[in-house]
Amino acid sequence: MELDSTDWALLAALQTDASESNQALAERVGVSAPTALRRVRRLREAGLIRAQVALLDEDRVAALQGQGLTALAEVSLDRQGDEHLQAFERRAVQDGAVQQCYRVTPGPDFVLVLRVADMPHYQAVAERLFTQDANVRNVRVFFATRCAKFGTQVPLRAGG
Repeated sequence: MELDSTDWALLAALQTDASESNQALAERVGVSAPTALRRVRRLREAGLIRAQVALLDEDRVAALQGQGLTALAEVSLDRQGDEHLQAFERRAVQDGAVQQCYRVTPGPDFVLVLRVADMPHYQAVAERLFTQDANVRNVRVFFATRCAKFGTQVPLRAGG
């Protein structure tokens, strides 16, 4: 699939605010509303747009709920064969507390971003993902005290 400057402009605009109307999106990128609608549909069908979601302010939601804890975990496995990496990855991505899961190198095998209500909930996650897995050799966890930046945008080259 080849993308032109309009496609790239639509992708960039949607990353900034996917909640605006199709008419406003079309005006922002300088095309007609039917063109914007058709192009966005094509980009979605091609799998370039995975989902359109609302991003919640974790700190404000946590304040309303009473608590919230973000942890970053480095996980090293004893056996790193592909089947072992895939098995851990499957378990991690199925856990609701895991917000992001990355295979990394060098160093640990995985870095996980976890979001839980409080320390007892973190301990339950640690038991499920780390303690019960005989292949987990080492886990280093960092608890976030403040988030200075959180981004979701995929960098796009100017004009594609």
